[in-house]
Amino acid sequence: MVRFKNRYFTLEITSAVNPNKPLILKTTALHHAIQKQVHYDYGDFGQAAINAGFNAKYCNAQTGIALVKVRHGPHKFLLTSVPNIKKLGDHTVNVKILYVGATLRHCFLFVKKHQQKKLDEIWKSLKTDEQRQQMEDIFLGMTPAMKDFK
Repeated sequence: MVRFKNRYFTLEITSAVNPNKPLILKTTALHHAIQKQVHYDYGDFGQAAINAGFNAKYCNAQTGIALVKVRHGPHKFLLTSVPNIKKLGDHTVNVKILYVGATLRHCFLFVKKHQQKKLDEIWKSLKTDEQRQQMEDIFLGMTPAMKDFK
């Protein structure tokens, strides 16, 4: 049996209008925006190449972090198309690729380190322990799928 290699993209999505305001992120909106951009950049060939095995795995609305899975090979189409995405649903956004990994586990570990760095930056401006605990829950709160990757 043939094993298909995958690549997992860790994306940071921020609002172009107000970068400090959290966006309402949905995996379906991200999925459609990526497909639309790949189709615009590479036509039917690019869209057909990424369709098999393409999936938006995780979106965190508070932090703007998203994980996308695509097969190895067609992942090169995403490398060039994802930074060109300017619209996600009704929102004008900026999308950055933070990390490309071979396993979902490595992407989750990268997200955890990235969120810890952001949390350390924000903690300096917070005054009470209650505010710090709320920010820690937002930044380091993991979905049930991520609990296994501590």
